[in-house]
Amino acid sequence: MIEYPGTDGTPRSHLPFSPCVKVGNLLFVSGQASVDATGRIVPDSFEGEFRRSVENLRQILRDAGSDLTRVVQTRNYVRDGADLPEYNRLYREYFAAPYPARTTIVNCLTPALRFNIEAIAVRQAQVQDHEVR
Repeated sequence: MIEYPGTDGTPRSHLPFSPCVKVGNLLFVSGQASVDATGRIVPDSFEGEFRRSVENLRQILRDAGSDLTRVVQTRNYVRDGADLPEYNRLYREYFAAPYPARTTIVNCLTPALRFNIEAIAVRQAQVQDHEVR
């Protein structure tokens, strides 16, 4: 079964895509950029855009029953290769070893964005999923 989890607080875009799609216990999260709750781009430094993007990802995962510790893969888009050292430093703040599988693509974003992240995560099992009756 395919589901589209979220709440009224889940970050959404005005563009035609779902923030998150759930299939079984897997969550597929669409690319998250530095946008506010209305989907408006919030320009900032690389660090500011990175943090806002990952916080949007965190909120979507929370609303879908997961969190950053359950991410198994990320795809990251960095506008400027000069930001790669800062990107790696910040990434380590949000993701711990042994780290999710990761792909990073550089020099690919429009001038309006410095960073974008998408993810695949595992949904946390609910208590009733493990109850013995």
